[in-house]
Parts: sequence; C-alpha cells; structure tokens
Amino acid sequence: MSRALQPGELVLLTDRKGRRYLVTLAAGRRFHTHAGFVEHDELIGATEGTQVRTARNAELTVWRPTLCDYVLKMPRGAQVVYPKDGAAIVMLADVHPGARVLESGVGSGGLSLSLLRAGASVLGYETREDFAATALENVAHFMGAEAQDRYQVEIKDCYLGIDAEDLDRVVLDLPEPWRVLPHAAASLRPGGILAAYTPSIIQAVKLREACEAGPWAGASTVETLQRGWHIEGDAVRPEHRMVGHTGFVTTARRLTGGQTRLRPR
Repeated sequence: MSRALQPGELVLLTDRKGRRYLVTLAAGRRFHTHAGFVEHDELIGATEGTQVRTARNAELTVWRPTLCDYVLKMPRGAQVVYPKDGAAIVMLADVHPGARVLESGVGSGGLSLSLLRAGASVLGYETREDFAATALENVAHFMGAEAQDRYQVEIKDCYLGIDAEDLDRVVLDLPEPWRVLPHAAASLRPGGILAAYTPSIIQAVKLREACEAGPWAGASTVETLQRGWHIEGDAVRPEHRMVGHTGFVTTARRLTGGQTRLRPR
C-alpha cells in the first residue's frame, strides 16, 4: 500500500468532535459537511494523519479506515454484527489463515470482513439476494482484490443443509441455529468449531440444549460488553454511554464420528 493517498481509495475523515465520515477519493470532487467543504485534491497525494481545513475553517484529519471504522459506517441492508462481537467470534472460533469457514446469514458482510481479515476462506449462505449483493459490495469496497479469491456468497438456506465438506469452522447468525447442528456435524471435520451469534439468551439456551445430543463438546456461551472511559486531566470516569448487550456467542467443538459427550456415573 502506498503511503500517499490515491484516487479511488477509501478514507476516513474525522473532526474535533469525533464525527467520522467515509469518503472515496476522486479527483476534482468535493466533500461537504455542515462545517464546509474540502477538496478531494487536497487529500490525494497526502499521507495519513494529514489535517486540512474546510471552506469554513473547520479542521478535518484524514486516515485510512480501520476494519472497525468501516463496519460501523458501511452501507447495510441488515443489522451488522458489532466489532466487539466479531472480534470475540474470531478469537473463540480460532479463525486463522487458511481456515475453511461456512458463514450462514451474511447480512451486510460485517462478520465476513472479520473472518476474511483473519485470513480465512469464507463460503457464505444467504437467503436474500439483496443482502448477498450488499455483502459482496462491502467486502470488495474495503478489501478489494485481496479477498475476492477467498469469498463466495451463495443464495442458500442453511436450515436445508450444507453442501461443503471438511470445513474447519461453521459460523451462524441465524434465528434458530440449533436447526443447523446436524448439517454442521456432517460438514465439519473432527475438532472443527461451531460458533453461533444469537441476540436472545433463550436462543442460546436452546442451542446449548441441542448440543447435548452430540456430537459436540466444550460448549460455551459468552456475552461481551464494551465500556469506554473518559480521561481528561484529573477527570477520569467511565463514559456515560456504553455498547452493552448486543448478542451472545456460543461455541462448541465437533467430536470424532457420532460420539456424544461421556457423562460421569
């Protein structure tokens, strides 16, 4: 990646109040805000961290967006998995370079981006064509050609089955993930990991109960809460607002063959 910002590149503009704007640079164009406009030509050729002034003398700083920046600002047709939960899924499911991942319920592609950034090859199942198109566009916009060979989305219903075999991970963002367990067990390799994101604890409980029938072990459910801190001189306190409950992440590992977990006598 060139240090200098190029035409066609996606950048993030931030102001002093922390407002954030995603902009695709194009020669001869202007970016307008309530605080005035800035010429794209002032940004093209600049480096990250450059500060510019709008026509009304407001200060903007230009950066390349992080994955977190992009997921929170990208176009969406469905609610995205928040970065805090995407990070938990990537870590708890041990998504790694080269892993073969089936993701069902791709929505707007927020979680797909986290899986791809971790180096996985992702096959997405989505029942809605408009959601699938949005996910493909968002991944292409942020990751470009880097991820095109590792990302495929098919219009399929995971409740009806999974065609892929010898998968390393199955990641679900569906209302009834327990209905996918038999298909996931048939498609995952032994030791492979299932990860499911569910907004309701009732969904998580039903999934955990279904896992008891096997062939699953090591089931675990977590919730991640994110609280920022205000630090300004001697004024140090938790922020008044936080990213509280968004969903639960349940993981389980596939046993060899059709085994069920052994119970103590």
